[in-house]
Amino acid sequence: MAARSRLEPVFQRIVALRWPILVASALLLPLAAFEASRIPSDAAIGSLVMPSDPDYAATREFQRIFPEGQVVLLLLEVDDPWRAESLAAADGLAAAARRVPAVTVYSVLDVFRRARPGFALDPEGIAGLRRFLEATDLFRRQGLLGEHHLGLAVAFPSAGPAARDATLSALDAAVAAAIPASATAGPVRLVRRVGAPYVESWIERESGQASLRWFPVFALFVVGLVLFLYRSVRSLLAILLALGTAVALAVGLGRVLGFAFTVVSALVPLTVMVTALASLVYLHSRFIDQPDGVEVDAHQRFALANKFLPVTASAVAAVLGFAALSVSAIRPIREMGIWTACGLAISWVVAFTLFPALQKVLRTPTGRVVPIRSALYDRVAAALPAFTWRWRWPFLVASLVLSAGGLVALFGWPGRLEPMRVGVDGLDYVDPADPIHRDLVWFREHVSGLNVARAWIRVAPGAVTDPEVLRGLDRFERAAEALPGVSAVMGPTSFLRVRRALAGQPPALPQEPEAFARAAGDVEALLLAEPELRGFVDVGALSDAQVTVTFTQGDAAGWAALEGGLRQAWARTVADDPAFRGARLRVVGEALLQAKVGQSLVPTLTESFALTAALIFAAFLVVFRSASARLMAMIPSVFAILCTFLGLRLLGGTLNVATILIATTVLGTTENDQIHFFHHLHEGEGPAGLDGALRHSLRVSGRAIVFATFINAAGFLGLAFSRFPPLRQFGLETAAAFLLAMLADFTALPGALWIVRRERPRP
Repeated sequence: MAARSRLEPVFQRIVALRWPILVASALLLPLAAFEASRIPSDAAIGSLVMPSDPDYAATREFQRIFPEGQVVLLLLEVDDPWRAESLAAADGLAAAARRVPAVTVYSVLDVFRRARPGFALDPEGIAGLRRFLEATDLFRRQGLLGEHHLGLAVAFPSAGPAARDATLSALDAAVAAAIPASATAGPVRLVRRVGAPYVESWIERESGQASLRWFPVFALFVVGLVLFLYRSVRSLLAILLALGTAVALAVGLGRVLGFAFTVVSALVPLTVMVTALASLVYLHSRFIDQPDGVEVDAHQRFALANKFLPVTASAVAAVLGFAALSVSAIRPIREMGIWTACGLAISWVVAFTLFPALQKVLRTPTGRVVPIRSALYDRVAAALPAFTWRWRWPFLVASLVLSAGGLVALFGWPGRLEPMRVGVDGLDYVDPADPIHRDLVWFREHVSGLNVARAWIRVAPGAVTDPEVLRGLDRFERAAEALPGVSAVMGPTSFLRVRRALAGQPPALPQEPEAFARAAGDVEALLLAEPELRGFVDVGALSDAQVTVTFTQGDAAGWAALEGGLRQAWARTVADDPAFRGARLRVVGEALLQAKVGQSLVPTLTESFALTAALIFAAFLVVFRSASARLMAMIPSVFAILCTFLGLRLLGGTLNVATILIATTVLGTTENDQIHFFHHLHEGEGPAGLDGALRHSLRVSGRAIVFATFINAAGFLGLAFSRFPPLRQFGLETAAAFLLAMLADFTALPGALWIVRRERPRP
């Protein structure tokens, strides 16, 4: 009562200032919407790594010397690539693609035609082309030629998402014009589109549209639930206005903080929305419980003061929980954690300022005027104390067994079960029903991998075109080609080998110093004539070269094996060569950054979860005095999280940038229920013992827990409509976790209390 008497005058003053609060909120809303509209998008997988990471910095430094444009492959699936009709279709598609602005098209026909200007698609010309392509496996390794396909490589500058999407749309239109769908009965069965730009464009579009898909579903659910529970349009309006203000301010804050929309940004407004809505439900559920003989204004002040501690403790726990994600080395997860934590703090301010003002201005009715629908819940709650006492041991044992199963599913069992798979492959982020996914799978099964590593070599200034250096680079390229899992290698001497094949000579370069010097004597002239070669040799200081390695296994283990193999190949082939004295090799590239994301996922899960649990436990120390209560309060959340990972493993799911957030999201959100439960449990302590305390807590907080759980579950379940697999998995698993936590709130938690307190229900 002392705490209430100190807080009630504060809330009386807040309600008295309702009109200034409403005006300030109305002025802030347009500003927040404007700032939200200016937030940039960055959905690239390589951008998941923090800019402060040394490998990120090295990759970006490499890209300043060797600017990497966007490259896609257009693959024509044919019965026979040597038929004149198949080659003519590929030539026609290349001509159509060249009409797209700012693109450069590469094909095997272009390479051959450049050396044989009189080349024609007649039997003699096709025979010469075939001899050339069978003499070198470079084009086959790169995916431009296969037993049943012909390919084109299309390159264009990296000029931002909008320009990229415009170019891809223009290329799709060129494909449709050159090879319409009705023509697939001819030599071309299908045109497949492969490349990181298609994947990144799809991810950016689908992750951005996730909010648009779930918001209407969630809005309908909120409207229906609030009207069903509170049976008042004025109550609905107060909740929606407060909720919309909190979410708008939270999203607009992202622009102020300098954040971007990433693959997990849809979770920011969603998390703020469901958490803020749960707080509003807790406050309004207490407000409608108006006793006889107390006028509405006095009861409103009492309800706000009575709920201030649990709502504030819940908000602090959630803020600290999401702020714990700042330990992650994955940039979107770190930003999402900080962004969400700030948004939850804003929603707490809105809940205790704007919402009471709206309640007063809109004159929202209490339960004395419009009774809420709770008859079914009241009957269940009345039977719960005796029911949970009777089944206390089965409830507790079952929760412990399932939790142990979740631990094994997540971390594995040494020698028997591998840990849960970490998904960082681009395929893990594309809907299997989409043609892009289908084309990527086909390419990997019939051609090669799509992971690209860059071996960045630095030598003395001006020495990179010396014959001795080029001969060592050629040895290194051939050693890299022999590594397991390597599909293709392209470097400065690849062009020399192609030129020899065009001249009818064996592609392999001679290794005798004098003969090699003759073969490589005009490299500097080639740098001026061949723009492709300038992508492998720095024409400025002539001190940098790069070798592009395409490989199959793109996870952390695959990258570690490749990097180790390249360093060993470097040591074997050039380390003792005097021409490479002082030279340095560094392996960089977007595939390295993608592998680092995979390496960071499990540490993010364990570190952020441990930090979240510690911070929430510290918050419980302030709220609760009982040591046993502090521990038991976390039973439902931990049970729900571990059961969720068990289900994720059984259903074949993976840990990715979205599902890695399940633990922190569920723990930071469901702890609200336990805080409210225990707050009112202590409030109800008296002569009736635990039985009376449980009945009081179930009456005051139980309904709100049920309402908030359904709201949270419905909010995240809306992500099931997303075509972006990580968000869809996250939504389904998180919604299930909320329901499991609520189940444990009303079964395992009371059962554990009965065991610890060693009491029995009163007759």
